[in-house]
Amino acid sequence: MKLNATQLSRQLKEGLAPVYVVSGDDPLLTGELADQIRHSCRQFGCEERQVFHVDRSYDWSQLYDASHSLSLFSQKRLVELRIPGGKPGDEGGKALIAWLESPPEDTTLLVTLPKLDGSAQRSKWAKALMEHTATRFVQIWPVDAQQLPAWMQDRLAKAGIQASPDALELLSARVEGNLLAAAQEIEKLKLFCTGGVLDLQTVQDAVADSARFDVFNLVDAMLTGHPQQALRILQGLKGEGVEAPVVLWALGRELRSLTGMAHSMARGQPLDKIFASQRPPVWDKRKPLLGKVLQRHPTQSWENWLRIAQQVDEQIKGQFPGSAWDGLARIAVEVAGLRVRL
Repeated sequence: MKLNATQLSRQLKEGLAPVYVVSGDDPLLTGELADQIRHSCRQFGCEERQVFHVDRSYDWSQLYDASHSLSLFSQKRLVELRIPGGKPGDEGGKALIAWLESPPEDTTLLVTLPKLDGSAQRSKWAKALMEHTATRFVQIWPVDAQQLPAWMQDRLAKAGIQASPDALELLSARVEGNLLAAAQEIEKLKLFCTGGVLDLQTVQDAVADSARFDVFNLVDAMLTGHPQQALRILQGLKGEGVEAPVVLWALGRELRSLTGMAHSMARGQPLDKIFASQRPPVWDKRKPLLGKVLQRHPTQSWENWLRIAQQVDEQIKGQFPGSAWDGLARIAVEVAGLRVRL
């Protein structure tokens, strides 16, 4: 029987099923779900636990022996079968089906697998694990880039932290889809948040890469019209191992804001009114800087840099050829005032 994570949580409160199967490629999500099952087993009296790691040399008779032997220390027990390769082979498939056909009393089997490919899902053993009445099969789906901010917001909320949109966006870019890193950063942020509120400055201080050059220095060099300095900072960021998505986040954030302001200027709106209409409003100390950079470039240039930023995003994801770092360099130096010949 297939369940999602929420359905599994409800089912575990009602009692233990004979067999649980957790399938997925993300180590954090699969690990936490398996921990949830282990915790429920302990609550329902499973004091004994056996763990089997399946590799090429694994002897499947061990699983048979576990299903027919009595618990030595408790009335209930948990047997874990970890199959990192995702394919138990003919002998393993038969052993799994045999367990399902006659599950031992007072024993819960937890099987962990990576995401099953098409051929594996069509196999007899996989169909049995997914469809047998004795099983609860949970497929873990990856969290994609569009879902990551919402996932992190929910995760932060469970930790008692409310994040501003900017802080959430930077944090999502910083972890670059690595949920394990995201969970670790959230645990660290608990120590830095005051009053349960996470703002952009806190993320910059606690999470931003400790490189010698940071992305905010790059933005400042770009906006103040220093192309050589901007390029040097960008090369330093790359050399220090800062991820391209973090740099793109910082540049893209400024480009989106400035493109909107440029359109407002083209419609004849005064700068003071434009700055006041931003959310949040532009700080007084940044108004002269942004006013100069807006007057330095026409609206068409800002739109073109936004298109380049979109192309960089596609390059990062492997959907467009070329180097993302070259595109980032072009944006930085052109906004700073140096024209790049292609």
